[in-house]
Amino acid sequence: MRDKIILSILAFFSWLPLSAAQGLGGLIGRIAFLVPNKERRIARINIQTCLPELDPVQREVLLRDSMIETAKGLVEMPVVWASPPSHWIDRMQPGEGAGLFESAMLQGRGVIAVGPHLGNWEVGLHYLTSLAKVTAIYRPPRQEGLDGLLKQGRSKGGATLVPATPQGVKALYGALKRGEIMALLADQQPKAAGRQGGVFAPFFGHPALTMVLVGRLARKTGAPVLFWFAERLPKAEGYRMHWFEAPEEIYSDDQEKTAEALNRGLEACIRKAPAQYLWSYKRFTSQPDGVISPYYKTVS
Repeated sequence: MRDKIILSILAFFSWLPLSAAQGLGGLIGRIAFLVPNKERRIARINIQTCLPELDPVQREVLLRDSMIETAKGLVEMPVVWASPPSHWIDRMQPGEGAGLFESAMLQGRGVIAVGPHLGNWEVGLHYLTSLAKVTAIYRPPRQEGLDGLLKQGRSKGGATLVPATPQGVKALYGALKRGEIMALLADQQPKAAGRQGGVFAPFFGHPALTMVLVGRLARKTGAPVLFWFAERLPKAEGYRMHWFEAPEEIYSDDQEKTAEALNRGLEACIRKAPAQYLWSYKRFTSQPDGVISPYYKTVS
């Protein structure tokens, strides 16, 4: 029943024009900022943890703006899935580092395109497919009924979606070997620590369990790593694609150094548009022995 309700809501959202979707998302986000809820609590803790240089007023402004932008992204999602990819590709403007991707592709080793949950990654994925063939790792949603809709929407532009399994990782190596794009949102915790999962590395100065896959792929294939995100522009004016070079240490043989470099690259993206980051994700749930997760604190 829950899946049917969610699917019905998404179907309604999918008919909205972008301006209406963003307006509705803005309204939902403002309500979510005013009413106590789990997402607001987690976002507030993450902002306090990651951006201590902000004063209390600045943190509250960022919290409000992030709740609004996150809600916009949720309402936009079915709109993007329901529309032709070309509709969104035409709305994309070049941003920072616009020439980095073309230079990377000229090396002939493919490109490892890594980003955080920032801006509109659904539109960004469609844009990537307009540049080259894309194989992207995805994590199935908790609601099983949404899995088919998610895969259908994200693959509409031609992207090949693979799960984070040994078979999926093998497909990533194959894509890079063919000189294609491997796309991944890399700011979530891997399922386990260890050689095949993740290691603890600083993320905004705090230990976070960080995947080692990106460093392994870069080291074994020689493919260049670029960070990217699609910034949402105001007033439904479209999106802006930003590219950033990866820190050199991401190609290191030391997986702790590659994980630290990965997080530095993600931070560079997030600092470009902090209000559009998904601050409501529990990035610091897993902690090294003896370190208490910040989510045990009582913050509403």
